[in-house]
Amino acid sequence: MEFTMKLRKVSSSTKSEETLAAASKIARKRKKSNLACRTCVCTSSQLGVFDFPPVWKELRVNAQLCDGIVKCDDGSEFKIHRAILAAVSPYFKALFTNSINRTQEEATEARVNVTGDIFQSFLDFAYTGTCTITKNNVKHLLQYADQYEILDVVQLCCAFLINDLSPTNCLETLKFASQYFCNELMHKGRLYIRHNFAKLMKESYEFYKISAPHLEDILKDDELNVKNEEAVFEAIKMWIGYSPTRRKIHLFSLLKCVRLGTLSYESVLEIATWALVEEDAQCKEYIQDVLAVMGGLGEEDDVDYINNYLFRPRIPYGVLFAVGGWSAGSPTNFLETYDCRADRWLFSVDTDSSPRAYHGLCHLNGLIYMIGGFDGNEYFNNMRCFDPVQHKWNERSCMYYPRCYVSVTTHKDQIYAMGGYNGRTRMSSVERYSPQKNQWELIAPMQMQRSDASAATVHDKIYIVGGSTTINYVEYFDPKSNDWYDAASMNVSRSALSACVLYGLPNAKDYTFLRRNTFEIGPDMAMPQNDEENTTPQLDDNGNPDL
Repeated sequence: MEFTMKLRKVSSSTKSEETLAAASKIARKRKKSNLACRTCVCTSSQLGVFDFPPVWKELRVNAQLCDGIVKCDDGSEFKIHRAILAAVSPYFKALFTNSINRTQEEATEARVNVTGDIFQSFLDFAYTGTCTITKNNVKHLLQYADQYEILDVVQLCCAFLINDLSPTNCLETLKFASQYFCNELMHKGRLYIRHNFAKLMKESYEFYKISAPHLEDILKDDELNVKNEEAVFEAIKMWIGYSPTRRKIHLFSLLKCVRLGTLSYESVLEIATWALVEEDAQCKEYIQDVLAVMGGLGEEDDVDYINNYLFRPRIPYGVLFAVGGWSAGSPTNFLETYDCRADRWLFSVDTDSSPRAYHGLCHLNGLIYMIGGFDGNEYFNNMRCFDPVQHKWNERSCMYYPRCYVSVTTHKDQIYAMGGYNGRTRMSSVERYSPQKNQWELIAPMQMQRSDASAATVHDKIYIVGGSTTINYVEYFDPKSNDWYDAASMNVSRSALSACVLYGLPNAKDYTFLRRNTFEIGPDMAMPQNDEENTTPQLDDNGNPDL
């Protein structure tokens, strides 16, 4: 897999040394002094736009006007233009200039402790603004780009690693990121681990080698994405079972990470029967205390689910929102949320001031957009935006036309509103909204009028199906050509229907598709064999394999 990106240039700081040794010494001293407060360089928000002149590449290829040489550890030598290399690296600017000691001549030669292919990538970026990164070179590139302060390449490497996160490499990537202060990569890595914990347990051999404190930190997290707390206990059993003799001393601290109060009384009793729990006096006492608390709670007892860790549910990875609608003969402004882990609906106080029904609803970049609708008297062309983090509704730009029974979908950071009813007639017009510009624009209309249809985005095409007075006609919009095209009609005519898109069908090696739309799940990944007798892993202070 290759990852090529054009990035913007950083402005270099004023720092200089007269020799390579002096430059290295000051760089190490500055890193040490700023260790505790160093900011992340994973993102490029501080960079300014820069165009790389094509003539730079021409001069480099033809070795013209070169005024410096860089020698690598493997004997490779590169003729370079010192000003161009200094522009991307404060380290090389300090090396090649004499701004501190004016009596010394400027250096024209440098030696670096990297191989020629790595330095070649640095030069590629310095002269063209592009850098090719692969799975084979990304970690070495990041390591040496950090050493020689080529921050743009560090950002490219972090972006590649974030894009490449998977259950099999996320733990290793997180450890690597912590060594180079890549805070954004560390943040994304932690989120990935917590959101994909079930896959991590099954697919990652590294799971069995993480340290006890690291595992405890993961299991305690409110954002851990598990179906229930039995999965957390199963993870503990798998990790301890890899080396029970050495790891059972951590059972009590890990058991306290399980939110036993969210389980049934019978499930906690079953946990208590595990042999290692029965052998541990602390665990037995803890389980008995939990059972006593659970057994003493009546149906009307008020439990503080937020502050009581034992009963507090995990934060849902996904939340279902129900906004507005028609109820008891009139539109409402109720907003309810469904917690799939707790299996309960909750009323929200973040109600919109205007009751409405038959509106469009979609989410984009963490925000929920409510489009058009009808309140029993008025047909709306306005749009409201809800921020679930800030708990705030905000008005956004209005559409050109009022629309209820409108079909809404998103594509590439834009919102599409199609058809609908304006109080007089069904419409074929289509509007597209850009959140960045806060502006709607009219685009090519559909081939027929329709309302109460359903829309979805599939492979960069926007499909709309059914609607109007019960039709089976389907068409799709291609944003590249800005036009609508016929698609195969449905077998059954439909109005007031709903459509959704399913991506990521199960791998054929793990699932077999059967008739009647059922799935047969293949065997789970077997637990790896303990190879501690044949190897000598690096251990942490607690005697655990360190990750």
